[in-house]
Amino acid sequence: MTRDTARRLDPGRVLPGARSVVVAGVSYYAGDPQPEWWDDPDRGRIARYAWGPDYHAVLLPLLQALGEFIRTQARREVTWRAYTDTGPLLERDLAAAAGLGFVGKNTCLISPAFGSYLLLGELLVDIELEYDTPQSSGTCGDCSRCIAACPTGALVAPYVLDSRRCISYLTIELKGAIPAELRPPVGNWIFGCDECQQVCPWSRRFARVGRQPFLRRDPDSSAPRLLELIGLSDAQFQARFAGSPVLRSKRRGLLRNVAVALGNSHNPSAVPALRLAAGDADALVQEHALWALAHL
Repeated sequence: MTRDTARRLDPGRVLPGARSVVVAGVSYYAGDPQPEWWDDPDRGRIARYAWGPDYHAVLLPLLQALGEFIRTQARREVTWRAYTDTGPLLERDLAAAAGLGFVGKNTCLISPAFGSYLLLGELLVDIELEYDTPQSSGTCGDCSRCIAACPTGALVAPYVLDSRRCISYLTIELKGAIPAELRPPVGNWIFGCDECQQVCPWSRRFARVGRQPFLRRDPDSSAPRLLELIGLSDAQFQARFAGSPVLRSKRRGLLRNVAVALGNSHNPSAVPALRLAAGDADALVQEHALWALAHL
C-alpha cells in the first residue's frame, strides 16, 4: 500500500482528528439530449456533467455552508474540511459507506433513487455525527449492459475498469496522443463519456432532473459543431468555455479530441479545416489532424 493510498483510505490523515465524513450527492441529470444533435456525427459529444458550470464552483460553497451550519449547531469549535473531487479521498467508497448508493458493474456509484448521474462531495469534521447505514437495496443482478456498451472495452470485467482505455480518461486526463487503435471507437466524444451510464437501467428509470445550475441541454453545451471548434485559438477556447469543466482539457487536448471526432465523421467537408489544423503550432494537434485526414 502506498502512502497516498493509505491517506485516501483514512480521512484522519487528511484532517487530523477527523471523526465523521458527510458525503453529499447532487444530481446533474438535465434530461436526455435531442437525437437530432446528439446523434449527429458532425457534432462532438460532451459528457453530461460538463454541460453546465464547473461543478466544483457549485458544490464546494454548499459543503462549506454545511460545515458552518454544523459548527453553529454544535455550539463548540469544529474543524472541518470540504472536498469535491479535489482531495485525497476515495469518494465513491465513502459514498457507498455513507448509504448514498452501491457500486455498479460500471464502477460508478448508483443511487436507487437517482441513478448514477451524481456529483459527490465530502465534508470531514472532527466531531462524531449520527451515522447512516450502507445501502442495502440495489444491485446490478445479471445485467451487463454497461460492459457491452463500452466502445473501447474499458470495462474488462464486472466492477473492473481499465482506465487507460476509458474514453473519459483518453479525452480529459491523457495529456499526450490517444493510442491509434482507440481513436475509431472514441467516436464523436470530445470531452468525457456517458456510454456506460446512459444504458444503465437504474439511470434510465430513476435519473431525476438535478439542481438548477446544471440544467443546460442546448446543442452548444452538449454537442457543439466540430467545425466550430477545430480552429479555435487559445483565446477563443478560453472565452467559449469560460466557467466550464471543458477548460480542464486545455486547447490542445480539446482540439486533439475534435480532430479524432472529425476523422470518425467521415465527412469530406472537414478536409479544409483539418488541413489548417495539420499546420497548428501544437504538434499534438498536428498529429491528430493528419490522422483524421487519412481516415475521412
